Amino acid sequence: MAQEDVFKKIVSHCKEYGFVFPSSEIYDGLGAVYDYGQNGVELKNNIKQYWWQSMVLLHENIVGIDSAIFMHPTIWKASGHVDAFNDPLIDNRDSKKRYRADVLIEDQIAKYDDKIAKEVAKAAKKYGDAFNEEEFRSTNARVLEHQRKRDALHERYSRAMNAGPDLNELRQIILDEEIVCPISGTKNWTEVRQFNLMFSTEMGSTADGAMKVYLRPETAQGIFVNYLNVQKTGRMKIPFGIAQIGKAFRNEIVARQFIFRMREFEQMEMQFFVKPGTELEWFKQWKETRLRWHKALGFGDDHYRYHDHEKLAHYANAATDIEFLMPFGFKEVEGIHSRTNFDLSQHEKFSGKNIKYFDPETNESYTPYVIETSIGVDRMFLSIMCGSYHEEKLENGETRVVLKLPAALAPVKLAVMPLVKKDGLPEKAREIIDALKFHFNCQYDEKDSIGKRYRRQDAIGTPYCVTVDHDTLTDNCVTLRNRDTMQQERVPISELDSIIADRVSITSLLKTL
Repeated sequence: MAQEDVFKKIVSHCKEYGFVFPSSEIYDGLGAVYDYGQNGVELKNNIKQYWWQSMVLLHENIVGIDSAIFMHPTIWKASGHVDAFNDPLIDNRDSKKRYRADVLIEDQIAKYDDKIAKEVAKAAKKYGDAFNEEEFRSTNARVLEHQRKRDALHERYSRAMNAGPDLNELRQIILDEEIVCPISGTKNWTEVRQFNLMFSTEMGSTADGAMKVYLRPETAQGIFVNYLNVQKTGRMKIPFGIAQIGKAFRNEIVARQFIFRMREFEQMEMQFFVKPGTELEWFKQWKETRLRWHKALGFGDDHYRYHDHEKLAHYANAATDIEFLMPFGFKEVEGIHSRTNFDLSQHEKFSGKNIKYFDPETNESYTPYVIETSIGVDRMFLSIMCGSYHEEKLENGETRVVLKLPAALAPVKLAVMPLVKKDGLPEKAREIIDALKFHFNCQYDEKDSIGKRYRRQDAIGTPYCVTVDHDTLTDNCVTLRNRDTMQQERVPISELDSIIADRVSITSLLKTL
């Protein structure tokens, strides 16, 4: 099945099973804004809990805060967002659609990579065990030609982006590569223009006295302006970190790919303050730590890769992305950045306040450098849905759709089902739920045949199902079914908590880190 079709099925599945709904749908929706349904919000909360505990619980020198969405407007002047928070946009005159110029070019680079991968896959199938991939890549004429074009485009694109970016050169690259609009299929492009992404509003009791403020485009600045408050009140010593989960807002003109790029989104960020000169060592360490966090979910190491930035933001001296293999290619889910001391220095300059750190060990004051780990909750949610979605052919010829969610993140941990809706079985099932609901999220399900109920729980990713039958009333045992293997075993009701609890707890994930 084409990956595009798989992604459409995942989007449809998210709505059908209460994970994600288009926002304001009864009013025909609002572009690039989504609501999380009853199962979606549980999965999202579990993702946030996994991240929060991995930061704050497992590190004595990391604490959390929750800063306001509205902030003093000078903060965004100091951070550079007022003057430089722009996307290079280009319009197609025929379709009237607007695109990010840099994304169009990056997609073109990815097409060359895909062509090379297809040539390699075709040769590997042809030659079998005798296939030498390294030799094939270095000698095959088609691969070498694709690689030459890819490298030339990549070098030219990097130069253009590092030059400001050079908007005229970006447009020329699009023309020279004969990149067409996906809608109209034409190359009738406008000039490339910069567009500021911040939402603005007014704060004040009267129109004349109102002050222009912004919805924050990132959560990081709330950490930076509170860094000294946290350091002093928490008696924190360098190195230390501040974690935060919160909403951010960007007026994305080219919002696309479902919840991958939205106008209202949620971030999980940790800013780690270090002594100048040690930042690259800490940068390397946090790269490894964060990738290990992702891989612990069990989707396979081949689903992740690093993407080191060649064009660095003006404040950074190192940056890398952790990318996950979505149905539409490898895409960023987390960024790790060495932000130097730019942010704190800027806030010291614009506020006029001394926010340097006094190091009691060296008896000196300095502005700390910062390592940032920033992960989009919504992108993480989407990567988990994509990695978990499976369509399986069963031995009886039927097909089941199952979300093989990591058990610790699943919205519902245990579904309890009476075999029939009589003979005291529903009451027994309710009794089991009443005993277990304090430990993890349980769901009672009595509608339809037991087979349909299993399928329904598979579709929302419930790792375990318990069936209460007539024998349960005499032997106090139930049938426990595993979602992934579909294997069933008879277990005492008294042992359910001990059997399931550890397997579905966040702690079980944290122990693997």
